[in-house]
Amino acid sequence: MCAIFGVLDYKGNLTGVQRLRVVKALGTAAEVRGTDATGIAFFQRNQLCIQKAAKPAHKMKYRIPAQVRYIMGHTRMTTQGHASRNQNNHPFPGRVDGTTFALAHNGVLCNDRELRRSNRLPLTDIETDSYIAVQLIEQLNELTFYSLQKMAESVEGSFVFTVLDQDSNVYFVKGDNPLTIYHYPELGIYLYASTEMILVSALRALGMEDLEPEVIEPDDGTILVIDRAGRQMWSRFEIEETYAAVWMSPWEMAYQRQQQQLMEDFRIEYIRDLKEIAGSYGYAPEEIDSFLSAGYTAEEIEEMLY
Repeated sequence: MCAIFGVLDYKGNLTGVQRLRVVKALGTAAEVRGTDATGIAFFQRNQLCIQKAAKPAHKMKYRIPAQVRYIMGHTRMTTQGHASRNQNNHPFPGRVDGTTFALAHNGVLCNDRELRRSNRLPLTDIETDSYIAVQLIEQLNELTFYSLQKMAESVEGSFVFTVLDQDSNVYFVKGDNPLTIYHYPELGIYLYASTEMILVSALRALGMEDLEPEVIEPDDGTILVIDRAGRQMWSRFEIEETYAAVWMSPWEMAYQRQQQQLMEDFRIEYIRDLKEIAGSYGYAPEEIDSFLSAGYTAEEIEEMLY
């Protein structure tokens, strides 16, 4: 249960200090979905800057230049690749056709090793399953709707990806994990996070809860890009509901079972955390169990709670 978050100040109405406060508030609110590591990415004079560490967001000391207006972030709950090795933490750098980008992922992928082998991608010292997304984009040597579509249709598992390029375009690739974006057109600001609860919590901490945003919740299978002028462009990709059976070696079967167990452990911990959060909203743990029994997913319940 990781989280993504970020701020896009496309009209430049916030001061550097105000943007820093927003990033801190979003990161701290996103700790509800992960405290093993925290990271942010931004561009300064076309130079990609990534700051990340194996610590919770509230302990991070961000260094964001005043002129930087587009920042993407991530809080991590470790599933693969120990957080103490900082290269395993998000965001990850990538390069295509002479330009750089940063990528962050909320979710768990279960076919990263298979894809690395079938696409003949090089081994790296990054152990995190998410990094396969960077490698697939790099192999196509372009950062476009097409390359993001091909990447999203290749990976198996749960995901939302965010990608920031040096032209200040932010891409959202929405699989079956949650994503909420708040847009304030008059202010010229987008705020986003994995859940609306994170956004509401951060806005309360900032004293901005009275502002009325346009709420954007992309459907599964959606790619949204927001450019440096705040304009939105949309595309889609196919989500595979089931995967065809293929022959697997005993090693591959063992690895798949391990990934499935990780995802199940993750789900159990997610529900445990959800019940703790629900108490502050007046819901008993038994009521959360009732929602689950009625067919609601944990993500849908989390969205309703706020």
